[in-house]
Amino acid sequence: MKELVRYLLENLFIDFQGSIDLDHVREFLRKDDSREARTLLTKLNQEGDIEDMLETLSDTLKATLSKGITDATVREQLQMYCES
Repeated sequence: MKELVRYLLENLFIDFQGSIDLDHVREFLRKDDSREARTLLTKLNQEGDIEDMLETLSDTLKATLSKGITDATVREQLQMYCES
């Protein structure tokens, strides 16, 4: 059982439901005047899409799943993404 659980956790896939694109993200971030929002908006504008952000976020959130995914966790991972 332990090996099965380990395998399943290691191969867990996190995806985001619904359709979101760069324009949607820009709209959310433009309403937020925090430094983090401006940094993320700048990074996404340079990249031209959100696919890398979503993939990176889902991979990093997977690692925190055992502790729980909270608003603070998502914010922290997005900040780390901006700095990468």
